[in-house]
This record gives sequence, C-alpha cells and structure tokens, in this order.
Amino acid sequence: MNTDTLPALHGHVATGFEPVAEAFLANWTDHDEIGAGFALTLDGETVVDIHAGWADRKKSREWQTDTLVPVYSTGKAIAALVLARLVDRGLLSYDAPVADFWPEFAAGGKSSVTVAEALSHQAGLSGIAEEMDAGDWFDAGLIEERLARQAPLWPLGTGSGYHPVTFGFIADALARRTDGRSIGAILREEVCGPRKIDFHVGLPESEHGRTAEHAMPRQVPDLGERTLPRELAFLKPWSSPGRRGATEWRKAEFPAANAHATAPALARLMTPYADAGRLEGKRFFSEDTLAALVKERVSGPDKVLPFDLSWGAGIMRNVKPGFYGPAPETVGHSGWGGSCAFADPVRGLTGAYVMNRQHHHLAGDPRPVRIIDAVYGCL
Repeated sequence: MNTDTLPALHGHVATGFEPVAEAFLANWTDHDEIGAGFALTLDGETVVDIHAGWADRKKSREWQTDTLVPVYSTGKAIAALVLARLVDRGLLSYDAPVADFWPEFAAGGKSSVTVAEALSHQAGLSGIAEEMDAGDWFDAGLIEERLARQAPLWPLGTGSGYHPVTFGFIADALARRTDGRSIGAILREEVCGPRKIDFHVGLPESEHGRTAEHAMPRQVPDLGERTLPRELAFLKPWSSPGRRGATEWRKAEFPAANAHATAPALARLMTPYADAGRLEGKRFFSEDTLAALVKERVSGPDKVLPFDLSWGAGIMRNVKPGFYGPAPETVGHSGWGGSCAFADPVRGLTGAYVMNRQHHHLAGDPRPVRIIDAVYGCL
C-alpha cells in the first residue's frame, strides 16, 4: 500500500483490530475513496470507530467525527427495528394483513398481503406504476393513495421484488396508523433522541452544514433483464424523489431512502439484532419479536435486484455469505452507493460503513466487503 496517497486516519482501533484499519485505508488506494467512516461493536463495546478523508468532492473539508452522510437503503434496517417495536407493543402483527391497519390497501387484489410480506418486498409494489412527477414523493398522502389502489406488479406469492422507495411509505403508513407517529418521529422522540444517537429520518436544516457531499457513481448498476418491476423501481423519471433540491430532500422523511447517519450511530442502532433484542443493554423488544423479525419470509431470485436473496421482515439475511461476512446468522442491509450495516448475533457483533464516493454496486460493494472480511480475520 502506498501510504503517500492515504489520508490521515482518525479515531480508535482496539488492539488486535489493526487489520480492519488497514483494510479501511486500502480503499483510498484501490477504490478512490473520498471520505468514509467505519464502526464496529463487540458485545456492546466499541472496538473500532474510525474515519478519514474529506466531506466534499473538492477535498477542501475534512471528514469529522460528526460528519453525517445519507445512507439510503441502509436505513431500512432501522425502519424494520421501529416496526418490530410496534409489533412488540401489540400495535402491529407480522401475520395480519396490511389492510387490517390500512383498509384502503386491500384494493387492487392486495387484501391478503400480510405485514411481514409487505416488509419482505413481496407486495408487488416495487415502484409507482402511474406516471407522475418525481416531486410527488414529497406528498406522503398522495403516494399512499397510489400504493393503496395499485395492483401488484407480479402474482402474489411468487417471490420478492425489492421496493427501494415504496418500502418506506408502506412502513411509515403502518407506523402512523398504529402508533400515531411517523418512523422519523418515533426515532427522534423514543429511540435516537434520548440516547443521543446521530441517526435521522428527516434531517433538521440546522444539521445540513455537517453533511457530506456525494460523488455519484461512474457507471450504472447492472440490473439484468429489463422488466417492468425493475423499470418502476429504478429507471423511470419518477422512480425516486426529486425536483425539490437537496435541502427539501434532506428534511423530508423517506425511511427507505434518505436516512442520515454516522457509522457509530448505525452500529449502535444495529445492536438489538445482535443482542437478543436489547439496545445498549436495555430491552428494546422481546426475543420472540426478534425471532419473528429475522425469520425467513421469502428466498430465491429477487425480481428487482439481480441476486438470490433471503428476507426477514425488512432485513436481509446473510444465508448465502458474502455481503456481510461468513456467518449465515448475520443480518444486514446495504444502501445505494455502498453504505451498509450488519449484525452477527452469534459473535455479538455489529458494524457499519458509510462513505460519500458512491459506487454502482447494488449490494456487496467491495469496499465494505474487504473491511468486514478483515473484521472476521481478527476474531
């Protein structure tokens, strides 16, 4: 490794985990990293918390301890935790139809779709079929109306098809119709706020100044055969929120697509997956609820992402090792551009990687894969 090209490393690395820092820094040499952070907890203790590089493309602003970065779909792992907490409180049931809590959702032949099926990307709503403006995503009520009346894009019961943005609207509709608050509000008021965890769905404008600037991918992802579910999910002009500018996008609440976080915040929030439903040593939800959350709901070739996947109720299961290390018990989620978070309940391990150089990989970005491989080499 040519150390002349490497940025200064900041943070903490426990003895025995030095190869993790080496793998982290190698991404500047091999993958033209700009700025990034990585955090790792083991049995509730932070053993790695590092960052390096710059928060902007011009490399004029150093990445700081509190630099926030959009983590896109990695936030789905945290939205799934919020829904699990509502299940634990008896407000929701994974096995009940979505329409029990959101009656309008029964339209279009979706009356049988359960909460668990919707959260495991089986509802056939990978995108909005009705042509619309990208700015319409900022009107949650309008999007919920369209999702409620839309027919599934494939026959129900025939597998998953990743819902990049619509997952968050379905999850948020369930939260508001049962708890009365949005996922972002529950996180602010009940989860992250009291614990001072720097994770946000709906970022206050006062915090925008410490947000990293992204560099877009240099090539488009390979989705495989072009199908309607894939086109609506990723390729239509209205497939993702737009036309309102960065400030309004950061302020909006898109639980599936625009969470902002630091790596340590994500690693902390993943601990219920690794510690029998406890967050920082205190019960977050029961072990039975955790088992229902991570239980396999569907597996096989995904109709949107070009992978064979195994889904729990909103979390990706690592049964085919590769994305999140060698352990099949591990769960996690990846975000557009390369971020990811994971939890290994056997080893009591959680970790998170965030960055602002976006790559085209839809999952299994080689940068976090290299770091996670180094983690397991240290255990």
